Amino acid sequence: MPASPYVWGIDIGRSSLKALRCRVSPTDPRRLVAEEVECIEYPMMLTQEEANPVELVRAALAELTSRHDLASDRVAVAAPGQSGLSKFIKLPPVEAKKIADIVKYEAGQQIPFPLDQVVWDWQRLATGIEEGGFVMDAEVALFAMKKEQVAKALLPFDEAGIDVEILQLAPISLANMVIFDQLPDPATVDPDDPPPSVVLVSMGVDATDVVVTNGLRMAQRSMPIGGKRFTRALVEEMQYTFAKAESEKRNAVHAADPKAVFRAMRPVFNQFASELQRSLNYFTSTDRSLKIGTVFLVGNAAKLRGLSDFVGKQLGVDVQRLDTFTGLEGPGVATPAFRENRLGFGTAYGLALQAAGAATLRTSLLPKEITFDRMVKAKRPWIVAGLLGLLAAGLFNFVGWFFAAGSYAPANYTSAFAASDNTKSLSSNAKSGFETAEQQLRGTANWQRYLVEAHDRRFQAIDLLRTIQTVLPRDPEGTTVENPADREEIIIDSLDMEFFPDLSPWFAGVQGDWRLTLAAAQADEAGRPNSETSAAPPAEGDAADPAADSAAVAEGDPAAEGAGGGGPSGPGWVVEISGHHFHNERRHSPREGAQFVRTTLVRGLLGHGDPVTTTAGPRQGEQLQVKDLGISFPVIVAEEPIKRVAIDGGMEGGGMEGGGFGGRGGRSPETGEPEPVELRQYSFVLQFVWQPTVPGGVPRSAPAAAEPQF
Repeated sequence: MPASPYVWGIDIGRSSLKALRCRVSPTDPRRLVAEEVECIEYPMMLTQEEANPVELVRAALAELTSRHDLASDRVAVAAPGQSGLSKFIKLPPVEAKKIADIVKYEAGQQIPFPLDQVVWDWQRLATGIEEGGFVMDAEVALFAMKKEQVAKALLPFDEAGIDVEILQLAPISLANMVIFDQLPDPATVDPDDPPPSVVLVSMGVDATDVVVTNGLRMAQRSMPIGGKRFTRALVEEMQYTFAKAESEKRNAVHAADPKAVFRAMRPVFNQFASELQRSLNYFTSTDRSLKIGTVFLVGNAAKLRGLSDFVGKQLGVDVQRLDTFTGLEGPGVATPAFRENRLGFGTAYGLALQAAGAATLRTSLLPKEITFDRMVKAKRPWIVAGLLGLLAAGLFNFVGWFFAAGSYAPANYTSAFAASDNTKSLSSNAKSGFETAEQQLRGTANWQRYLVEAHDRRFQAIDLLRTIQTVLPRDPEGTTVENPADREEIIIDSLDMEFFPDLSPWFAGVQGDWRLTLAAAQADEAGRPNSETSAAPPAEGDAADPAADSAAVAEGDPAAEGAGGGGPSGPGWVVEISGHHFHNERRHSPREGAQFVRTTLVRGLLGHGDPVTTTAGPRQGEQLQVKDLGISFPVIVAEEPIKRVAIDGGMEGGGMEGGGFGGRGGRSPETGEPEPVELRQYSFVLQFVWQPTVPGGVPRSAPAAAEPQF
């Protein structure tokens, strides 16, 4: 790697190549000394139709290398902001050591290309607080470029024989420049009271990069308007050639008709101010704590007379041209090349800062393969010398062993062999102890992984409640059933749950009720009568006869075993629902009492109802069946006889028609108050098994070392 303290920041612009050779000041680490400055203008802009960009850039780099030897210096170059991706992501509270894994996951989500097709890098910003190994309110900056764009950016430097060590996006280099030059040291800034953010507007030929930062946080956006738009306005309005329009734009005050020139460019002035206002509105809307301070204009296009005053008046903020760099000194600053083009050296300044190790953002999009190859190349002489040394040492060792073998006598080594056997025994015991400790450590690590994976299981209780809500019966959407007895609804009075390390004992106690519940539900689904549906409904005050119903379920009937196999086993929860319904009039036969629960709620829990939208996991947001969430074995374990109840007559709805008992809900002729309505109420207790799963995830059991905790 280069040992020189000097670095180069090289910016290949659309109209010229800017380069700075710098080093950090030996007296002040917050200042950069510019030793040499180059501004090589192309014969024509790279974006002109008749231009050959490859040849123009190649010629400019050849001129640079003919004047300077870059071999021993560190070189940083920039790629246009439009050719890469910049994302600033706020992380949830997380362990500090897990940030890299979360960023890798976010990269897969935020980068719209497969990760093997891009070069990407990230850096944690100076926000957030860390306490006890956990980080809160942390933000990271994520940058990426497609590999073909990286190769395209590095190709002219490879052809010129320049070894690039840092490839950075131009807006990020500008952010490094403004943080170093115009803002206080981020290490001295109070995160709770940061300074107002500086807005840096870098006007290029085709686009304008807008960077907002206060030293701790930053945001970036590109506007599709640049200096070329002003030139094109003069070409269209004044009928100038492109070259003359460019000249008139740069020297508008000295033009033949300055008023006509400014009048032709005024629509572009308005467009630029409007687009900048839109960008600032976007930044302040996404970050309510953002305070806009000074707006700086950089780039050669910012030389346009009157632009800063016009934009400042339109936006109502302080707008200045950044033509003085407070952190840059040295002989290079006094050269004509720098004085005449200082507005265009912002990117090169930021690149030099990063190459010198003085920048805040230190990411690089240089492929790691290139860095590794250069490291191997630099160490190749040392590798050869090391191999020769190993060869000589091996030869010397062989000669020594050759003479030692010739003097070997077994009797002289009896005590040594005994000591060796004793050492072997001690080693074996130590190894056994190590393996035992390793096994215990592996068990602990398995528990750690199991607990960390609770991330995907954090919404399982919500999924359970959503499932129960989905499978409950309801009247068709858009309809209103006035009679409460005719409504397709079950009212849940309570919901409770209990964890069982092994569900087998629970199932053994409810197996008979399960067979009855399952057979009745399946018989209704197949359209076959069963013991409850074929008989007359139970009379008021009578409960269903479980013994009679059980006898109707044939022994060994496949329908009674198919939905649950041999019953649940292993750890899980038993969820208990207590509820009631009024769907018990004579006209509802046979779908009344327990059969109404079986044909609605039970069938839904068996997976015959609507799918459920899952909340988390690999299949987040998908429509899944109930069984995919680990729900099974719904069984009615208790019920009460159908009984008459009086419901407040003020409830909405008319009377009861056709065969039921109870009267219409009306009003008392004496008091005018609503009279109560009598309904037939059936109450029940239903239980089912819930063994929570992460749909689409890899099934993982709790380690055997301890009881699982959901």
